[in-house]
Amino acid sequence: MEGYELAKFAAKALSEKKAQDIVLVNVGDQTVVCSYFVIASGKSTTQVKALCEAVEEKLEEKLELSPVRKEGIREGRWGVLDYGDVIVHVFNEESRLFYYLERLWDSGKNVERYED
Repeated sequence: MEGYELAKFAAKALSEKKAQDIVLVNVGDQTVVCSYFVIASGKSTTQVKALCEAVEEKLEEKLELSPVRKEGIREGRWGVLDYGDVIVHVFNEESRLFYYLERLWDSGKNVERYED
């Protein structure tokens, strides 16, 4: 599965669990780390954890993919799921505003808002 399709699949899993402000950021021209970031927000630490778990479960169940690495989920402020070509970031609202990754990586044409 190509990076964009995987990013869209992860975004859909987030949307199904009521994540807010979901964006896909194509960072392939800016870094060799991955091709896409999927960034979303949860309203509470509990929702951040639930959103990360939902993405992980959906990708495992439907695509037989497990994250290469995951960080921060237990604390619920910023969870990161690394799928190689796609990295999923789920923030609580305060952390999202502080780090503002989509602005940091925005090159003018590479940020796409996810809509169902």
